[in-house]
Amino acid sequence: MLSMNVFTFSTIAAGVLWGMISIFLKNLSANNFSLLQILTFRASISSILLFLFFLIKDRSLLKIKLKDIWMFVGTGVISLTFFSLCYFFTILESGASVAVILLYTSPIFILILSAILFKEKITKVKLFALILTFVGCVFVTGIGGENHLSAKGLFIGLCAGFGYALYSIFSRFALKKYKPLTVTFYTFVFSSLSLLPFCNVFKVIPNFTPSSAFFMIGIAFFCTVLPYIFYTFGLSGLETGKAAILVTVEPLIGSLIGIFIWKENIDVVKLVGIVMIFIAVILINMNCKSQE
Repeated sequence: MLSMNVFTFSTIAAGVLWGMISIFLKNLSANNFSLLQILTFRASISSILLFLFFLIKDRSLLKIKLKDIWMFVGTGVISLTFFSLCYFFTILESGASVAVILLYTSPIFILILSAILFKEKITKVKLFALILTFVGCVFVTGIGGENHLSAKGLFIGLCAGFGYALYSIFSRFALKKYKPLTVTFYTFVFSSLSLLPFCNVFKVIPNFTPSSAFFMIGIAFFCTVLPYIFYTFGLSGLETGKAAILVTVEPLIGSLIGIFIWKENIDVVKLVGIVMIFIAVILINMNCKSQE
């Protein structure tokens, strides 16, 4: 019973830490770091931290085959780099509360892609969740309200959810051969490699102060490496479906931070939309759990 509590707490802790990312992102943006620079340092520092962790824990986790590199190009470049750019842009432009909810439309995209690629059946519950998400997204735009979300903001926010979904698709292939932490490490490595050519490292050095260095290391450690380790540990003692439900605390934390720390305006229409998407995500995860 005690061990299950530890696994549950670990999974929830991962969701809470992921939900806090706007605190670090907005402070770094205020210190004149661009999205590309933040993403590059986040992925690079995360890679270094995980590399040191592997050296201490298990060096065999570093081993992969050259023929499998395409999997990590998928998880690192096509997914992580793409969805992070879209997600961070949405946080800065549309607010953390809206961005984190749109990011969590990813299970809907996973459902559609899995049906196309893996011939998974779309049940009535999944179909209802799809409709609920669509209506929720329409409401999240704030139609008719003073602080409505632009079509561009909605589109990029949904692109974040789509990119996030691609991680589950590509990692599905990678996890057949490698452990979760190995997949995570090489995801960060290939993401950083895809970003480095576009980040002028020498130009950004003057922006580093003790404060910005703290937030840069923090976004890599507290909002990237640590939650991935917590979530991986949680998965080792919980059913996948249960872990997926527990980690949905992330959009809740992200929304609360947006409302109470960043003073983002959330009217009734947007709030209803957020709740609808949140319910849809839980429905899909519960449906997945029942099929395990």
